[in-house]
Amino acid sequence: MKRRTFFKWSLAGALVAVSGGITARSSMAANRYYKGPVSDHFDGTRFFNPGGVEPNGFGDLLRWRFNGQKATWPETPDPRATVVKPDAAVNGQALRVTMVGHASMLIQVAGLNILTDPVWSERASPVSFAGPRRVSPPGIRLEDLPRIDVVLISHNHYDHLDQPTIASLEEAHKPTFVTPLGNDVFIRKVAPDARIALMDWGDALDVAEGVKIHCEPAHHWSARGLGDRRKALWAAFVLSTPAGRIYHVGDTGFHDGINYRAAGEKYGSFRLAILPIGAYEPRWFMKGQHQNPDEAIQGMRLANAASVVGHHFATIQLTDEAMDAPEKALVAALQKHDIDPARVRPLHAGEVFDVPQDVSAQRTPA
Repeated sequence: MKRRTFFKWSLAGALVAVSGGITARSSMAANRYYKGPVSDHFDGTRFFNPGGVEPNGFGDLLRWRFNGQKATWPETPDPRATVVKPDAAVNGQALRVTMVGHASMLIQVAGLNILTDPVWSERASPVSFAGPRRVSPPGIRLEDLPRIDVVLISHNHYDHLDQPTIASLEEAHKPTFVTPLGNDVFIRKVAPDARIALMDWGDALDVAEGVKIHCEPAHHWSARGLGDRRKALWAAFVLSTPAGRIYHVGDTGFHDGINYRAAGEKYGSFRLAILPIGAYEPRWFMKGQHQNPDEAIQGMRLANAASVVGHHFATIQLTDEAMDAPEKALVAALQKHDIDPARVRPLHAGEVFDVPQDVSAQRTPA
């Protein structure tokens, strides 16, 4: 292999690694992001998934990057992607989700406008000139956003925590940033005066009358580089609102359904679950960190969710599967588990989903 080609692949692999959190193993150095008591998911230096699996090491990363199985995505934008201008707010029993792209969505409920893992940058990367690049523009222009009240940031990977976007949101909207322990460090670097609510698993936060945010476990990890793996926490969120409960998962491995089952038992049911369905191949490498569409549907059933929004596909290529593979696999999963396709919406950029009201979920044994 020519040196230039090897360098190109090595750089690409490293940038994909830090974008999605697949990093080399690093020493047990002091944690410069968070200091706190030991818990069932924090050993005093690093966070971990109780009973879970550790992320793959650098050797596995190289084996994956040189497997020759990466599908080629189109150079042109997804033809189903559009750009829309949202309403100022929705109220009453209305619940609306508008896809920006990847894991970035606008949730409108109870008069509040909530952004999830907002990324408006062209690349999910620590540098602007290389790394995973979005194939479709954001479904909402940054300047067309309504007033943003809350920003949920599930963890610190570059495809979920985008500092240029955070700086823009702070300047224009002054929202409350809600994020797991340790991630305030990255927000403060670009928005030193931001209002930040740090949460541990099991914490709850009142954000408006009748609206509460709960921080719940997800099976994932964190990293911004090659030496800070698992030094900031990752999480899922539950929003309790007058219009129903919403379960938002930014990134997760299925983890034998443990976290989904716990969420269903704790909250009873959800009007909506927002679940990742992409970035899952090859399974030998990705299984611990990213669930596939079949596992997402299993999670829907375990959590007792009436409707699902699927995300994390058709925007940024992080893994091997083709752009349209997650949606094809989702169709098969819905048939396999006998789920009405109308209940599950894989959203493309600019697509709007007004979540049905009268769809009380019936508990289904999994």
